[in-house]
Order: sequence, then C-alpha cells, then structure tokens
Amino acid sequence: MKFFQRLGRSLMLPVAVLPVAAILSGLGYWILTATGDENNLAGVFLKLAGGALLDNLPLLFAIGVSVGMATKPDGTSALAGLVSWLMVTTMLSPANVALFQGIEESQVNPAFSNLENVFVGMLCGLVGAWSYDHFKEVKLPDALSFFSGRRSVAIVTAGISLGLALVLFFVWPLVYSGLVGFGEFILTLGPVGVGIYGFLNRLLIPLGLHHALNSVFWFDVAGINDLGNFLDAQGTYGVTGQYMTGFFPIMMMGLPGAALAMYVTARTARRKVAAGVLLSSAIASFFVGVTEPLEFSFMFLAPGLYVVHALFTGISMAVSAMLPVRMGFGFSGGFIDLVLGWVNPMAQNPWAIPLMGAFWFVVYFFVFRAIILRFDLKTPGRESEEDLAEDGQADTAAGGDKYAVTATSFLAALGGAGNIVDLENCATRLRMELVDVSVVDEAALKRAGAAGTMKPGGRSFQVIYGTSVQFVKDAMERIMTGQAEPVTASSEDAAPAGEPGAAGAVTAVRASTLVRLRQPLQGTVVPLSEVPDATFAEGVMGPGVAIEPTSGEVVAPAAGTVTHVFPTGHAVALTLEDDTEVLIHVGLDTVKMRGEGFTTLVTTGERVSAGTPLLRADLSAIRVAGHPLVTPVIVMNDKDARIELV
Repeated sequence: MKFFQRLGRSLMLPVAVLPVAAILSGLGYWILTATGDENNLAGVFLKLAGGALLDNLPLLFAIGVSVGMATKPDGTSALAGLVSWLMVTTMLSPANVALFQGIEESQVNPAFSNLENVFVGMLCGLVGAWSYDHFKEVKLPDALSFFSGRRSVAIVTAGISLGLALVLFFVWPLVYSGLVGFGEFILTLGPVGVGIYGFLNRLLIPLGLHHALNSVFWFDVAGINDLGNFLDAQGTYGVTGQYMTGFFPIMMMGLPGAALAMYVTARTARRKVAAGVLLSSAIASFFVGVTEPLEFSFMFLAPGLYVVHALFTGISMAVSAMLPVRMGFGFSGGFIDLVLGWVNPMAQNPWAIPLMGAFWFVVYFFVFRAIILRFDLKTPGRESEEDLAEDGQADTAAGGDKYAVTATSFLAALGGAGNIVDLENCATRLRMELVDVSVVDEAALKRAGAAGTMKPGGRSFQVIYGTSVQFVKDAMERIMTGQAEPVTASSEDAAPAGEPGAAGAVTAVRASTLVRLRQPLQGTVVPLSEVPDATFAEGVMGPGVAIEPTSGEVVAPAAGTVTHVFPTGHAVALTLEDDTEVLIHVGLDTVKMRGEGFTTLVTTGERVSAGTPLLRADLSAIRVAGHPLVTPVIVMNDKDARIELV
C-alpha cells in the first residue's frame, strides 16, 4: 500500500498542470462546434494549447513517476523516464511492429495503436526511477569513467526498456484483444451490461485500458458506433447515446461532490494546498468532462475509494440506460458537451441529467466523506508528516517554521553551510562530514535543541536530536541549497517542544520512574551500557535497555499511539497512554540499509495495543549488511525513567 500511495503522490506533479489544459481544450472545442467553423482561429488556438498537454498525458506520467518515485531525484531521473518512454513507444509503434512481423502496417494488431497510455507511461517512469536509484553512484573502470555515476542511468534505462518493450510485444495484444472480446460480450446484457461497462471504464483508467472497451461501444468495432451515430444524428432515437449518458451526472456533479468531501476532510493546515488541486480539477470535470486530474489525485492514495467511484459510475450508467434519457458527447461528458448536444435529434429528455447530477453530488459527498473519515484515508490534504517529509515539503502551518528555526541555528553552530560536506540522518540524529570539526559550537547546538553531540572520528560529526530529525535535516538542506531563507526566532522557539533538549519539554507523568513494558521482540535483554554506540550507551537519547534479538518481529510494548514510523522501516516511536515516549531502534546504523530487510506494519497516528505488530526485520539481512543486531528500547522524554521488560 505504501508503494501505491507514493506512486499516487508522484502523479500529482504532472496532474497539477492538467485542469487548465482541459479547460482550454474544452473551450476550443466549444468554439469550433458552436461556430461550425473547424478553422476558427480562436477555437483552434485554444484546442491545440490544451491538447499539447492532454494528448501527451502518458509522457507526462513517465517523467512525473520517474521523478516522484526516485530517491533524492534530480534532472537525471526525469531524463531516465523520458528515455524509457521513447524506447518503448518507438520500438512498439505500428510501423516498427509491422517491420518486425514482416506484414503491412494495416495488418498490425490495433493494440499497438493504443500503446501510448498512462499505464505504459507509469511503467516507463518506474523503470527510470529504479535505474536512477541503483546506478546514479555506480563507478566504472577508468577507461569508462566518463559514463560513471549519473551518466550511466540513461544507458541502463535504455537497456531495461528494451526488455520491457519485448515483454509488451507479446503481452499487450493479448490484454487488449481480451478486453475487446469481453466488451462485445457485454452487449448481450442490456442495461446491466451498460452498467458493467461503466464500472470497468473507470476501473481500467489507471491502466489506460479503458480505450479498448470504449472502442467497442463508442465506435464501429462491433457495429454500435454510439458516439459517431449521436454526433451525426443518424442513430436510433431512444437507443443511441446509452453508452455515454450515464457519464454526464458523474463527471459534472458526482466527482465535484467527491472533491468537496476531500476538501472538508483535509487537515485544517493543509486545506489551502488541497483546495488548489481539488478546485481546479473539479472545474475541469464539470465544464469539460476531463476527470483524470481529480481521479488521479486519489486513485492510488485511496484505491478503495476509487473502486467506490467506479461502482457509482456503473450504477449511473445502468440507471440512465433504463430511463428514457439519452445524451452523447464529442469531447467528454461535461457541461459544454451537454449544452452542445441539447438540441441534437438523438437527445432524449436532457433536462433530467442535471437532476441526476444533483443526486450524485449528494451521494458522492456524503459517502466519500464518511469513508475517508472512517478509514482515515490519505486523500489530498490528509497526508501524514512522514509523507510530507518524503515529498520534501514540510508543513509550515503545522510546525514547519520551528524546524526552519532549528535548522538555521544548527547551521550557524556547525560553522555554516560551507563547513558541511555531507548531511544525512538516521532515526534520531544528524550524521555529517565536516570540513573542520573544531569550529563546531556544541553549546550552541544544545541551546538550539540538540540532545547531545558525537565525534566518531576524523571529520565525522553527529548531532542527536530526536524522532523529528528528518524535518530538521530537510530544512537544513533547503537553506543550504537556497530553496529557503534562514529563519530566526526567540530562544523559546529554538527547539520544538517535546524534543530532547527542548526548553520546556514535557515529561511523562507517572506515579514513579518505573516504566514497565512488554518485551517488544524476542531475545536476550542486555544493559544499555553494553550497546556499541556511545549515543545509546551513554544515555544521550535517554535511559532504557537493549535486546539481542532472536526474532525479527517487533510488537508494541504497551498501548499507545504510533508517533513516527521511519521511512527506512528500521525504527518506530510510540507515545504510551501515560505520555511516555518510547523509541525502538532495530540494530545499529541500520538506516544505511535504506529499508532493505524491513517491513513496516503500522502507520503514523495509528492506535495500538500491547502486542500489536509494529514492524518486521530480516535479521539475516542485517547480519549480511554488517550491522549489529542489538536493539535499544529508549524512553525519550524522562531522563530518570527505569525500564522493566516483562
């Protein structure tokens, strides 16, 4: 699920440009149709302007996914996505497929004329992201050193994409032809078949395969030609348009209702951000019938919700087919096409469509709102702090400023940005390589919120901060790269409340200093002082114990709330019911494994009880990576606490 949520967030980059493009294209289409002049300059200009993006949506997805799914992406990852797209679509163009098969282009399976879709675009983006992550730092022999590092990414991407093209060469025609055959079977089911078609039409949009079904019902593949007959007014009154009518209420009113539900359920601090994408997408859906910007905003973030949307579309299509209501479109099922088709001889009771739309607006709003709140779905504006950190965008209104303040103070105490050669973070600390360790002002670091500092040797330097260290690190990087300005504040704001070392940090209220916990993973309990890491052994992060594990399953030591699940999966922080903050850190230096060997089983904000599985670790993978298995269990907010495991 985490993969799909990350994929969904990566799609927001290209999706953000689509609403305006859809409106421009729709206005152009309206002008051309209303004037009856296909050469009208204004109409052609607007239609081409919008089509420049809409017609290249799969390419935008290839680039967007490659950027969004890569770790610390730069322009190289975008180039990799583009390379993969060009390789696959060029190799499998109808002309080249005809050449490979030794036949005429007209004899090529029509599947290859429908290969340039969002599904293939996402596949190419994933190839580009994977290639970037795994080869951006590759070192080749001196004779080939020019192609080392990022220069190797595009080359590797091209090779992998050839393999992808080969797979699609055999698989794609089977998938496409199968869908067309299934669509022809649906024709025998009457209004029920219309509903099934509507359901599958929406369900296949993430894969770009809905075009295969559309070709059966809208065009002359199986003799229906619903769209063409409606536009030419040559169909059968009361029949023609049944495979299009039900889309109008959903596109014009249903999906905008869903957008409103997502807006009102967004976190207060994120509503303005959510409104930007939701409002523009809802306008595009209502006026033009272009739904992709809105659908892609939640289909991967909340796939269950998207299935509900597909089901509602199917019901709308079936009900419309049963009623004496018929309407068609030339562009899509939006307001513009409704107005243009109102006087078409094939239109039947078009006045009923806005009434049906009002019904679906209410249904979408209340059902979406209830499901989002009931299952805490991460629709736009409801992202967790971890999600925002992964996207590199701290939530300022929810506390972004305090991390910027801390980052500014840390940079000054560390000798300035120029003194930092390399900056990383693990579960609780900043790890750095400095030009000159001697210029560091350790007292200033502690005043700014550091719980302590470590000097492993050489130019290495560590600042122990707490479980929110990633937000501080991200803020430091933004300041260092010029993406953000340094922020200063009064001393009482210098460290986030509740973090180790913060002024006024809240201490857990208990009758005694004893913290009795269930042992979070099987193994031998050892004193914290025996942990071969001074930060833990000396109690810099707080008091606790350690476990030499014999099993990799980590469970909650007591009832409480998950306050942080680290992206790399190697550690988890909990706030227990008595406000005790507990950190469980599996192994030492395991952050360097970048999530390999770790599986998280809970999410930030989730309520757990004692014994609830939190994460699983592959102990053998940790051993192979050369990291100690010893697992500290730390109380973060009470220096006098004593842990007893039972």
